[in-house]
Amino acid sequence: MLETDRLTGFLGAKISGVDLRSLDDPELGLALRSTLARNSVLVIRDQWLSIEEQKRLTEVFGALMQLPYVAPMAEDPEVIAVLKEAHEKSGGVFGGEWHSDFSFLENPPAGSVLNAVEIPSVGGDTVWSSQSAAFETLPDYLKSFLEGRRAVHVGKPYGVKFAPPAKAQANASIKMSRGDPDADREILHPAVVTDPDTGARALFLNPIYTTRFEDMTEEESRPFLEQIYKHATRPDFSFRHKWRPGDVVIWDNRMTLHYATNDYAGSRRLLYRTTFQRSAPR
Repeated sequence: MLETDRLTGFLGAKISGVDLRSLDDPELGLALRSTLARNSVLVIRDQWLSIEEQKRLTEVFGALMQLPYVAPMAEDPEVIAVLKEAHEKSGGVFGGEWHSDFSFLENPPAGSVLNAVEIPSVGGDTVWSSQSAAFETLPDYLKSFLEGRRAVHVGKPYGVKFAPPAKAQANASIKMSRGDPDADREILHPAVVTDPDTGARALFLNPIYTTRFEDMTEEESRPFLEQIYKHATRPDFSFRHKWRPGDVVIWDNRMTLHYATNDYAGSRRLLYRTTFQRSAPR
């Protein structure tokens, strides 16, 4: 049995008494998947995984997924080095707005694994917000508005129409493809999705990538989206993780939003990220 301690009232669990380098036991994989389904974010400290060990762990949750638009490690197309060098003191940070990852894809990532290698002494935390808690506590009129409704997602940072200004773009250590007209393509996803394992329902709206609701203009959609985002990112629903080298964090990309803080200028930060997939949101 995993030793599990809840980290907040709505999401997050710290797991202890487990060595993630030993995944031969199918019962361990089942327990990890079940615990993630119930908690949306898992924290396991003092693991010090190699890249290959991290990839094997990721496959416990689903097939490895290669992400578009963000350059992977030269030696492994399924791994991204989430790196900000100490000298990169201006500009944005990778993931530095509330979002779920790549929701503008036809089949967005199901979740990801971050493996901490080098961490600032202060700062560089990551924050997650439970979108199932956010949906359950929405005012009734917003719940009714969202029922059966679909939303439009667009790959804004990578396209032409919504390209961000240079000063807001992430640091130079993470190379991204930009100016791709294909990223301006509109993709529809349900505004509320259901977890296939638990039946929990969650908001699936993205402050970065969602532009409007189906059959509504951007102007008509904006007041609804602003209300929902203000609610969905309340601290009540959030868990903030202070990284240590050797940490491994696994999260469900469909049931959460997350945010990378940018408060460690002058320090180096390096984590390795892998991503897993499953069937499209429903």
